[in-house]
Amino acid sequence: MGRAGIMAGAAWVLVALAGCGGTPVQQAPPAVHPAPVQPGPDQPGSVQTGATRTGTSTPPPPETRWPAYLPTIVPVTARRLGPSWHLGCPTSYDGLRLVRLWYAGFDGRPHEGELIVAEPVAAEVAAIFGELYAARFPIRQVRTVDAYGASDDASVAADNTSAFNCRLITGGTAWSRHAYGRAIDLNPRENPYVTGGTAFPPGSTTDRDPRRAGVVTPAVVRMFARHGWQWGGYWTGPIDYQHFEKR
Repeated sequence: MGRAGIMAGAAWVLVALAGCGGTPVQQAPPAVHPAPVQPGPDQPGSVQTGATRTGTSTPPPPETRWPAYLPTIVPVTARRLGPSWHLGCPTSYDGLRLVRLWYAGFDGRPHEGELIVAEPVAAEVAAIFGELYAARFPIRQVRTVDAYGASDDASVAADNTSAFNCRLITGGTAWSRHAYGRAIDLNPRENPYVTGGTAFPPGSTTDRDPRRAGVVTPAVVRMFARHGWQWGGYWTGPIDYQHFEKR
């Protein structure tokens, strides 16, 4: 190409750049075609994203990463159990185990939780919650009941899933299966304790629509049943939809 052709080509490039705003934009390789020009901040078609008006839409959030389900089972001390255990309980503290596990939260993300159960059922409890995790069954939270001063009322009001608590059965004088570390209350607000037509904790609902997040479904019951756990939702009165126990 002669000098005149080179000059003409350079002039054409400058005109093209001026038409796009005057400044070329460096793109990451491979750059086969330039990105389409979007409307400027003062032109029709721009969109508002946060406090900045731009010509592009907000990128989607990153995909949630779900850690591998690797629970741990460790012994506990009387100090660790806090007010949930005391002398005179039907189970010694050294017969209990702390299960650390993963669960799917109501926010659609993975969370870590802790349950205290009897040593003979610790491995199967870890397995059951592994199945719940794999199914992405939503659980509000999983904390040991000492976080609520061993108050069952406070724990269920917070929609907390828990297990061991050295206490009597509700409204009775016999030890609860929770006092043996062989009972679990799952999502209490979505799966209330119902007696005399009244649901506890206050504000919970008896709506058993399986499409509601956190409601115990037949699939969840089967996960527990495969390990020999019984569901309080099958009781005739009172009915305890949150409750699973192992004899």
